[in-house]
Amino acid sequence: MLDLHYVRENLDAVRAALEARRSPTTALEDFARIDGERRRVIAESDNLNGGRNTASREIGQLMKDGKRDEAEKRRGEVGQLKERIAELDRKRDEAERNMNEILSTLPNVPHESVPVGTGESENVEMRRWGTIPEFDFTTKDHVDLGLSLGVLDLERATKIAGARFSILRGAGARLNRALIDFMLELHTREHGYTEIVPPFIANGDTLFGTGHLPKFEGDLFKLTDERGFYLIPTAEVPLTSLYRNETIDFSALPMKLTAYSPCFRSEAGSYGRDTRGIYRQHQFEKVELVKFALPENSNDELETMTRDAEKVLQLLGLPYRVVEHVTGDLGFSAAKSYDIEVWLPSYNEFREISSCSNYEAFAARRASIRFKRAGGAKPEYVHTLNGSGLAIGRTWIAILENYQQADGSIVIPEALRPYMNGLEKIIAP
Repeated sequence: MLDLHYVRENLDAVRAALEARRSPTTALEDFARIDGERRRVIAESDNLNGGRNTASREIGQLMKDGKRDEAEKRRGEVGQLKERIAELDRKRDEAERNMNEILSTLPNVPHESVPVGTGESENVEMRRWGTIPEFDFTTKDHVDLGLSLGVLDLERATKIAGARFSILRGAGARLNRALIDFMLELHTREHGYTEIVPPFIANGDTLFGTGHLPKFEGDLFKLTDERGFYLIPTAEVPLTSLYRNETIDFSALPMKLTAYSPCFRSEAGSYGRDTRGIYRQHQFEKVELVKFALPENSNDELETMTRDAEKVLQLLGLPYRVVEHVTGDLGFSAAKSYDIEVWLPSYNEFREISSCSNYEAFAARRASIRFKRAGGAKPEYVHTLNGSGLAIGRTWIAILENYQQADGSIVIPEALRPYMNGLEKIIAP
């Protein structure tokens, strides 16, 4: 969430930032109007408090002078002042609640380094890695490959749950598990992240902290349980919220966490080719990366987090590119973001497999996550970062499609073979 005092004092700059994001600015007009009323109320309250203090001194003097009747009359007037001041204080508190409610709906302000642009088509390519494979046979997509190899079952998944669910079988299930183990081992052993096994259900306060509520409730699966639980849309939610309403020790920063989790999203409005197979599902899996960083270092931490996610694809030999989001394509909570896009032959293009973002203090302010520097300094909000390291299902797709052979088999990348009990190839039964 944006800082109330910053928005109040920099209304034009915030309006320009929202316009750069292609985000509506009408809420800012309501914010300014309510803030004006709040200022008026505070000014009147301060003036009345001054009058009450003066009256209280006068009452004391009247009592000393033996003018009890006049003193009692003044007390009655002071009582009326107190009632009016209390009413004004209630109006002030209501105004601040309304202002914070408006702020909870506003997206983050882009970092000054983010390129200005209207949408995804203008995202800026930063770099590429790997060689796009060339095939001397007619290739198949991951659905046809998975079905012919007996490792993917969509029909029974639909029977069990519904559309846009899947079942992985045999070597396909083993490949999925191998990817999880491989990514967690890489990030914990080589990249220095601490592995967490979080709850896969979260409450409303937790989802508010990461910006998923209230704006994106329609994208979540809410349980009918009266306690207001939701299935998590990503492990970013519980990982970021580990330190909600806490002050982190300065010496612990930067803090690097990773977790595997299933993820649940309604994907309302998604349609077309992305809904074929397992590219975009209601239930999927990720290995997530989260960092808590000092404000002055957070963009450097974003760069290293992105490189950590890239390393997975490099070790798997999967070609990819990194693009930076322009202002008009930033996620709600992000101040700066990169997408890592893997090459998918069936699309004949690069498709997103990870998004790495710096939220700066946006989520920390919503979740009240602070740190305190040495020497008795005042608490500050940490900067939080998150990224996929990687999406398991999309990595599974990329391996099947990039490593397919003319006979329909799939070669297992060498880096994964120790996690596949030495299996080198997936072949039809």
